[in-house]
Amino acid sequence: MKKTDFQPLTRDWRVLLMIAAVILSVASIYLLPPAFDKGIQGNVQLGLDLEGGSWIQLEYKAELVTFETDGNIGDLLTGLNEKLDAEVYLVDTNVVEIRKAFTREELEPVFTTLDARITKYEIGVSAETAETVKRILEEKINRLGTRDAKINILTTFGGASRYIRIEMAGVDMVTAQEIVGSQGRFDVRIQTVGNETEHVLYGDSITSVGLPTQQPPGSDLWGVSFTINPDGAKALRESAIRTGATDYPLQHELMMLLDGEMIYSAPFSNDLAAQLKVEEVRNLFASTGSGDLGKNRAMILEIHLRAGALPVDVTIAGSGSVSAALGEHFKTMSIIAGIVALLTVGLVVYYRYREPSIVIPMLLINTSEIIILLGISRFITQLDLAAIAGLIAVLGTSIDQLVVITDEVLHEGKVPSPNVYMKRLSRALGIIIVAAATMIIAMLPLALMDLSSLRGFAIITILGVVIGVVITRPAYGKIIMAILSK
Repeated sequence: MKKTDFQPLTRDWRVLLMIAAVILSVASIYLLPPAFDKGIQGNVQLGLDLEGGSWIQLEYKAELVTFETDGNIGDLLTGLNEKLDAEVYLVDTNVVEIRKAFTREELEPVFTTLDARITKYEIGVSAETAETVKRILEEKINRLGTRDAKINILTTFGGASRYIRIEMAGVDMVTAQEIVGSQGRFDVRIQTVGNETEHVLYGDSITSVGLPTQQPPGSDLWGVSFTINPDGAKALRESAIRTGATDYPLQHELMMLLDGEMIYSAPFSNDLAAQLKVEEVRNLFASTGSGDLGKNRAMILEIHLRAGALPVDVTIAGSGSVSAALGEHFKTMSIIAGIVALLTVGLVVYYRYREPSIVIPMLLINTSEIIILLGISRFITQLDLAAIAGLIAVLGTSIDQLVVITDEVLHEGKVPSPNVYMKRLSRALGIIIVAAATMIIAMLPLALMDLSSLRGFAIITILGVVIGVVITRPAYGKIIMAILSK
C-alpha cells in the first residue's frame, strides 16, 4: 500500500479517537508523576500478588438484631444499654446494632425482659458503621504513609457487614498488624494567653465517641458528642478555671491535636463554661458548623476523636502474605502469559486468514486496547492476578469481535462496495454491542459485590468491553476497510 492510501484514515474521527486515547494512556502511565521512579510499570498500581505484601481480614464483634415490640423503642434502647453494658444504636425502625459480641441465645432473654422479641440475628454491623471503620483505617494508613493499600467491606447476603479486608502491598505481616492495631497520640489543650496553650488530657481519657448528629435535634448545626472519664473531667474543670476559660469562654479555645497536628479548635461555649464553674463535665459536644460542610467536618472529627480506635471491636479472622520474591515471580509470569496469549492469538488468526495485512492490524488494535485499558484502570483499581486474568479475557474477546467484523465484511471472500461494506460493518457492530451488553450484565454483580478477589477481574473485563465498543472496534472497521479495498 502507498502512503497516500492511509491519508483518509488520518482524517477519520474514529481512528483519531483511538490514537488520541493511546497517547493519553501512555502519558497517564509514564509521563504523569510519580511514574519516573517506578520503572517499566509506570503509574500502574500493582496489587500485593505482584509486589508482595500482606492482607488481614477482620471480623466485627457485633451483631445486627431485628426485633418486634409493642413498647417504647427509646425505653428498649436504654434497657439494652444498661443490661448488656454495650453501645446499642437504632439503625432502622426495628433493627439495632449491638457493638459487643453476644450469641442469639444470650440476647433473647434480655429482649424478653424488655417486652421485645428477636426476629432476625446476624453477626456484623450496619453499612454506616462499616463505612466509618473503613474511613478510620484509610485515615490511619494514609497518616502512617503506607502506600498501595486497598480496603474492602465484605457483606453477607442479609445485608450485614461482617468482615473488612485490608491489603497492603510492600508491607510485611508484622508491620501490617501494627498499622491496623495502632492508635495515634490524641492531645486536648486549652488556650491560655495569646498563642500559648496547656495540656488538659490525652486520648485515653475519652471513653466513648458518638455518631455525627445535629444539635439541637432538627437544626442545621452538626457536631460530635464524646465522653471522658472522671479523671479527664476533673483535669478539664481545673484547667478551665485556672486559665480563666470559665469566666471569659470566648477568649479561650479548646484545641484537639492528633500526632501534633491540629484537627479541631473552637472557643468554649457559654453553657459549658457556666457548667464547669459548679461541677465536672464528662459529656461534651464538639460543634463543627452547619450544612454539608459541617456534616463532613463532623464525620472527620469522629475519626480523629477515636485516634485510630475502631468504633467496634474486631478479631483477626484471617491473614496472609506474599513475599517480594514470590511477587516478582508472579509479575514475570504474568508478563510471559500476556505475551504468549498475544502470540497464540496472532498464530490462530493467521492460520484462519493467511493474510498478514489482516493479522497485523488485529494485533495492533489488540495491543492499543490493552494500553488504553491500563491507562484508564490505573485510576480505578490495582493490577493483581485477578485483574491480569481480566486483561487476558479482554484480549481473547477483542480478537473474537475483530474476527466477527472481518468475516461479516468479507462475505464469500469478496470485498463489497463501500455502501454495502458500511451496512455490513454496522451489522457486525450491532452484534458486538449486544454481546458486550451481555458481558457487562454478567460481570456487573461481581464488580458491585464486595468480593475483593473477583472485583478486579470484573472491573477490567467491563472496562475492556466498553473501550472496545466505543473506541477500538469502530476504528478497526475503518482501518480494515482501507486495507481490504486495496
